[in-house]
Amino acid sequence: MVRTIAIAILSTGIASLPAVAAAEWWVARDAVSKQCEIVPKKPDGTLVVDLGKKRYASEAEAKKAMAALADCNKQ
Repeated sequence: MVRTIAIAILSTGIASLPAVAAAEWWVARDAVSKQCEIVPKKPDGTLVVDLGKKRYASEAEAKKAMAALADCNKQ
């Protein structure tokens, strides 16, 4: 009985990991077009450059940070 409950809890925890990882956002700039964008995965530094060097818990926080960055306001 205890073993069954432990397996159920463990499998539920493993299944929810992708949902937790998707709750991270970064402010990045495309290396070619120089346009700022918000991306759901950490920029690789080659095609998409990480501007804020920080991850954000929500997309709204990332948008607010993007508006404050000087590199994103240049046109």
